[in-house]
Amino acid sequence: MDRKLVKRWIQLMAGLFGCGLAVALMIRSRLGLGPWDAFHVGLHRITGLTVGTVSILVGVAILFGTWFLGVRPGLGTLVNMVMIGVFMDLLLLVTPEAGGILTAFVYYGAGIIVFGLATGMYLGAGLGSGPRDGLMIAVSEIRGLSVRRVRTFIELAVLVAGWLMGAQVGIGTIVFALTIGPATQWGMQLAGVTVHPRAASSAAIAEAARNSTGDRRVA
Repeated sequence: MDRKLVKRWIQLMAGLFGCGLAVALMIRSRLGLGPWDAFHVGLHRITGLTVGTVSILVGVAILFGTWFLGVRPGLGTLVNMVMIGVFMDLLLLVTPEAGGILTAFVYYGAGIIVFGLATGMYLGAGLGSGPRDGLMIAVSEIRGLSVRRVRTFIELAVLVAGWLMGAQVGIGTIVFALTIGPATQWGMQLAGVTVHPRAASSAAIAEAARNSTGDRRVA
């Protein structure tokens, strides 16, 4: 088996594990739902579907939408849709509730940092971005904007939509929406993944990630 491919899959799974850990930490902080979680809960309140079902359906809808924007999902995209939820459920079983407000903020701050780093790791594996990150990359490429700005705008948009649909919003939700963009861009830079404005598509990320040396760039 190709060692480089095995290494990329290990990197992908480590990144998805990190995303699951980050979400578990933020949930246990009890400082508020993340924007996408608020959006999912809002749709759950309106449709009566379970939050998990809503999350999957939203992911499928985003996949179809970003397909027409030039983003082609990889096998890692499908793994992303399943494994983050699996890791999150497992880690919630062993992650204790924050014992106080200071611990809660430590949880939340750590969660944001880990989420940004983990996003960079799994994108850098070049096996396909998750549906929501695919949307972020597509808009960044098409509009010629930084990942930081696009991610922040998307998070704020789904946050407002979730709140309007009745989802609970806390201080942690606002902190997440305002900081996840810079954290994601930082994580991508550490992983050597640079999205250049108006690149052809995020498939270039996968191509760049297959190189074992040099900076991974989307030209």
